[in-house]
Amino acid sequence: MKVYVMVGAPGAGKGTQAAILAERLGLRHLASGDLFREAVRSGTPVGLEAKRYMDRGALVPDPVVIAMIDERLDRSDAAAGVILDGFPRTRPQAESLDAALARRGAQVDAALYVGVPEEELVRRLSGRWICRAAGHPYHDVSRPPRVPGICDIDGSELYQRDDDRPETVRARLAQQLEPMYDVIDHYTTQGVLVAVDGTQSIDDVTQALLRAIAHPARPVNRSEAA
Repeated sequence: MKVYVMVGAPGAGKGTQAAILAERLGLRHLASGDLFREAVRSGTPVGLEAKRYMDRGALVPDPVVIAMIDERLDRSDAAAGVILDGFPRTRPQAESLDAALARRGAQVDAALYVGVPEEELVRRLSGRWICRAAGHPYHDVSRPPRVPGICDIDGSELYQRDDDRPETVRARLAQQLEPMYDVIDHYTTQGVLVAVDGTQSIDDVTQALLRAIAHPARPVNRSEAA
């Protein structure tokens, strides 16, 4: 079983790359959010346990998350290997994943870090706008409206949700980046972390990741990844 872990901040594009790599490499893309929803729908004991926390808006505890991933890895479509997207987010989760894989005689083959500077992350995450009439989405960079502040479709005003404002994005990143760097440290210590420049085009990032998988480069350290 091949196991690759995507590492990157929100807005770095790791979800996009995980989906592309899974198709290119013939592996199963396992996104943590999809796993949660699937487990809840299936009504398995671990899914019902996760639902208890999700229904009240609480974080699902690590043991439940690990049990969910452990259960998913046992399915036949994961036999060839997986690309994990959105997990692990913390060092304890990474250590628990190591243990779960070791029980299968497997390990993380590579942790693929898509690095993007913080200010670029803020630009990407704070560029989202929505029209008031029907919620049509826009983005300052990737999908700007023809007339600033006006929806192309229905002419209504565009507004920005509080969660998408630059100050909110910076505060959220401040909370999320430190645990991510702990995960980077963990995989650096194991010698399996490789980093690519996430400011390139989507295709260039994909090609860099494929090269990193085929010919692992020198592991990076935390100061280089920051």
